[in-house]
Amino acid sequence: MRRFLTPLVILLALVIYSSLIVVQEGSRGIMLRFGKVQRDADNKVVVYEPGLHFKLPFIDSLKLLDARIQTLDGQADRFVTVEKKDLLVDSYVKWRISDFGRFYTATGGGDYTQASDLLKRKVNDRLRSETGSRTIKDIVSGTRGELMEGAKKALNSGQDSTAELGIEVIDVRIKQINMPDEVSSSIYQRMRAERDAVAREHRSQGKEKAAFIQADVDRKVTLITANANKKAQALRGEGDAAAAKLYADAFGSEPEFYSFVRSLKAYENSFAGSDNMMILKPDSEFFRFMQAPKK
Repeated sequence: MRRFLTPLVILLALVIYSSLIVVQEGSRGIMLRFGKVQRDADNKVVVYEPGLHFKLPFIDSLKLLDARIQTLDGQADRFVTVEKKDLLVDSYVKWRISDFGRFYTATGGGDYTQASDLLKRKVNDRLRSETGSRTIKDIVSGTRGELMEGAKKALNSGQDSTAELGIEVIDVRIKQINMPDEVSSSIYQRMRAERDAVAREHRSQGKEKAAFIQADVDRKVTLITANANKKAQALRGEGDAAAAKLYADAFGSEPEFYSFVRSLKAYENSFAGSDNMMILKPDSEFFRFMQAPKK
């Protein structure tokens, strides 16, 4: 009897062990019975929460799904702006499973590769729509935040909603925006032409302002010089008048001395040169101050 009891106990232990399943934290389970998804009375897929569960041994199997946030990060894609210019947009998406039953059925049994392909297609369609309604300037420096927020909102609740895949989009981020070489060249040339035009306009305005300032300075200099010359001439005239008056007063009080000074000045001018010659009578009036005084 004991010979049959030991194998029976071992078999029972194996049956009990194979009946126990553990769903780890951060995961959810989908039960398959003969390969068919187990559903409840409302025909909804039964989702097993983290913990210890039981199953029928050798009949049921558990498919584990990751409930944590996933990252979809692929190659940069080419999108067209409202100006019909191409952009290379490199983005990534943070997502997680919101409906495990729908995700399982929509992705061919919880195939994450298929889920990534389907999600990538929806993300690209949404980004293409958002990019197509904006200019390059808006996307590069102006409304990138609005673009990412609009894409996230549309993916969660719009026409391109990922709810049909059982997926919730947590965040959409644009890592890098580049322009193809042929687009970059034309844009840089246009930007250079625009900057050159602005520079020429600033130079022209600067020259115009410089000419105005120079003309104003020249006008002020001319006015100041004219006023100074006028004042100098007035002061010179007043000085000459004062000097003439002083001379007149001095010579008027001593006429004989004035005649003497005038004669000396005439002598100086007459005999300034070495070859000057004058023929005059000795008693000429011109030499009256050189003659001996009369007794």
